[in-house]
Amino acid sequence: MSEFEATSLRDALCGTLGPSDVGRRVSVCGWVARRREHGEHLAFLDLRDRSGIVQAVVAGTLEVRNEYVVRVTGTVAPRPEGTRNERLATGAVELTDCEVEVLAESEPTPLPLDEHAEADEAVRLKYRYLDLRREPMQSHLRLRARVNAALRAAMDAQGFVEVETPLLWAPTPEGAREFVVPSRLHDGEFYSLPQSPQIAKQLLMVGGFDRYYQIARCLRDEDLRADRQFEFTQLDLEASFVTQEDVRRFVSRAVLDAAEVATGERPGAIAEMTWAEALDRYGTDKPDLRFEMALADLTAAFATTGVRALQAPCVKALRVPGGASLSRSRLDQLVERARALGARGLAWFRVGPDGLDAPLAKVLSPDEAAAVAGVDGAGPGDLVLAVADAHALACRVLGALRVELGAPPVSAGPHRYVWVVDFPMFEGLDEEGNPVAAHHPFTMPHPEDLDRLGSDPLSVRAQSYDLVLNGWELGSGSVRVHRPDIQREVFRSLGISDEEAEYRFGFLLGAFRYGAPPHAGFAFGIDRLVAIFAGVENIREVIAFPKTQSGADLMTGAPKVISERQRRDLHLGPVRPA
Repeated sequence: MSEFEATSLRDALCGTLGPSDVGRRVSVCGWVARRREHGEHLAFLDLRDRSGIVQAVVAGTLEVRNEYVVRVTGTVAPRPEGTRNERLATGAVELTDCEVEVLAESEPTPLPLDEHAEADEAVRLKYRYLDLRREPMQSHLRLRARVNAALRAAMDAQGFVEVETPLLWAPTPEGAREFVVPSRLHDGEFYSLPQSPQIAKQLLMVGGFDRYYQIARCLRDEDLRADRQFEFTQLDLEASFVTQEDVRRFVSRAVLDAAEVATGERPGAIAEMTWAEALDRYGTDKPDLRFEMALADLTAAFATTGVRALQAPCVKALRVPGGASLSRSRLDQLVERARALGARGLAWFRVGPDGLDAPLAKVLSPDEAAAVAGVDGAGPGDLVLAVADAHALACRVLGALRVELGAPPVSAGPHRYVWVVDFPMFEGLDEEGNPVAAHHPFTMPHPEDLDRLGSDPLSVRAQSYDLVLNGWELGSGSVRVHRPDIQREVFRSLGISDEEAEYRFGFLLGAFRYGAPPHAGFAFGIDRLVAIFAGVENIREVIAFPKTQSGADLMTGAPKVISERQRRDLHLGPVRPA
């Protein structure tokens, strides 16, 4: 905890008092966490502030209830023998000869504030200002503050300058829906709230700020889930005259510094793999490396198979340690799950001491059975799952099952980081046959693939890279396009005409005509990083005022209908009837 500076009302924090303070007369302020009376002439108060709890012994009657805000002035004394509380940091001492001043009264709270009591999440979000008093929320947000401080220190130490970029911006095609703000002064026109400071930070590179960073607030109108909110915070950075290896080094230092502050231990060097390797071995571009269960390729073993269910361009397999004990109903659920993910089906094989036990086991050739039984060193008691389909689909289906069957909870260690590099430039075609950018349209193609940008865009690799931690994508980055000719060619590949590009991005393309340096950058989500450090499954637990899964703010009631006058000022039509 940072050093405490006394104020007019208090000269100590509750949770910092200990044996070295015995005999000291102190004033502390906080909330009454618990009140206990011993007869008519003695009362005990557990007083809580941001640092913890201390017990105060008060003579006489005391007209206070839980969550009253009080100031207690007393003398620090050792607790009597046999009354020490080893569960409290202050459990060896108490305040005696106390004077109590009530600063504010409290009604009974609508949710329990004891850290061990459970409360419905909807109630917690409605009364978030009370929920924030609970020790877990205090701990999470203070952890977040320490992580932010470590990130800033790391960026400052590497010569980056912090610059705030606008929240009212122009629309950009970054793959997600944007929130828009109607303009009062410009009838029928709108600002866009930034999905990221992407274009702004590229313009900073043109402006000569060759190392920029920002702890940036960003907004995306996407469906919410455990690791996604409308509003999110990211460490955003950009640098000139660098390669992607340089950027990964900058980011690695910042992340590892934050991890050391958060956990007390500094992780080792961050591993690296290509996107193609991640997909082939783990079935995903955000692999969780805390557990093994790598995918095996059985395509060669089944190249001439007569088993129709396993005839496909690719056959991938997954060993599930101890999975032979799964019930038949559970295996049927896995088959349905694989189909829901797009596979034609899922073959399963129990490995026993005498061979394979499965519906398909009888029709496999000896070589095919041996290949299945040998997947990833399988032995008796294991289960082997197999998917025969197109390579990418087979990998992704088994990758999803790998996570469902083997991934430890978020709270389980260790922290395993990995850089995933060499992503595809495009991830498919839209309804009009135009390629869809895998990251954003300002990513530089791989130099070896530039000549295929117009003729075979889906084979082009991007100079892009993701940072993954325990199966969570923390963030993405890339080398940027800094040449107008290449940027226009990328736009054309996406179906954006020169005229549309000029209308939407003329200020960026114009800037590139005045000496744009080669540059690259990155951004990663602080909400997700802190959630993993805190060991929680949902980023709402590390955000002060989050939205619900439906995007509602239960505390303020937002979103709300605005007045007719506001709608007229903003040139909006009348409210539609319900």
